[in-house]
Amino acid sequence: MDTMEKSGRVVNAGVIGAGRMGQYHIGVYSEIPGVNLVGIMDADGAKAAELAKKYNTTAFSDYRELFGKVDVLSIAVPTSLHYKIAKDCLAAGVSCLVEKPICNSLKEAEELFNIAEKKGVALHVGHVERFNGAVQELKKVVHDPIFIESHRMGPFDARMKADGVILDLLIHDLDIILNLVESPVEELNVIGSSVFTEKEDVVNVQIRFENGCLANMLASRVSQEKIRNLAVSQEKEYIFLDYTHQEITVHRQATSRQNITRQELRYAQESLVERIFVHKDNPLKLELMHLIDCAVHGADRRLSVESELLSLKIALEALSKLKLMKKVLASS
Repeated sequence: MDTMEKSGRVVNAGVIGAGRMGQYHIGVYSEIPGVNLVGIMDADGAKAAELAKKYNTTAFSDYRELFGKVDVLSIAVPTSLHYKIAKDCLAAGVSCLVEKPICNSLKEAEELFNIAEKKGVALHVGHVERFNGAVQELKKVVHDPIFIESHRMGPFDARMKADGVILDLLIHDLDIILNLVESPVEELNVIGSSVFTEKEDVVNVQIRFENGCLANMLASRVSQEKIRNLAVSQEKEYIFLDYTHQEITVHRQATSRQNITRQELRYAQESLVERIFVHKDNPLKLELMHLIDCAVHGADRRLSVESELLSLKIALEALSKLKLMKKVLASS
């Protein structure tokens, strides 16, 4: 059932910020049945006007002009502006999706959720990988993980200068892993390096959970190949997730043997490989439809506020440890 059929009326939406991510939101809103893209606001008026013409909507010079005209807003501006803009929008009674990271501090993020609760509006964080069809299927086969490893790598993009890879990239996998393991973090280790910017451009984060599960996460924007994957080892399965292609393979009943001859030693490994069917859809489309369901149709958010902010909390702890390590190295 589409959005219009559920509510019996058109849902009005707007986008604040017309950078690369904001343009994704604009395009998706324009394609969702029953949604009217009311307007676009960006600090670059010419860009907003050009996109407004392309999508047959209106360009605004001030995001507050959207108040009273929209049911939902996507906020896709630099992270440093999230708190101020989201606070104004929520206080005006508008449901919002704020791109990750929601804020640069946990205190500010908690305040935004408190405002949303008082105003009775929805506030979602843009963790789009939660809506990846493969991630949804992954939750059905991961039950007692022993070891989890993730890789999120790609080439440097100048737009990434505002945030380091912890808040820009690694937070995606951190969010997924925390929801898979569902156990408190017992130990957190981090190493990283700056290559193209003053912030961390490559980082490795290791977590030990109280239940004994280990997680190893690598995020990099110094790699020439774009890689997005996550692997889970359980007692009887090895599960591999390809985010980009939304594919999952499960390896079971693995055996290995060695063949020795006079010339060489050969190793062979066999396993039963299962490919899990994944319903592939645009994750951002599903994310925005979920926002609309919560804002307009009264659906419940997928996670509690505490769970919603857990990835930010751990990411900020990792960032703090990395900064401390840099200070120690600089003073030695």
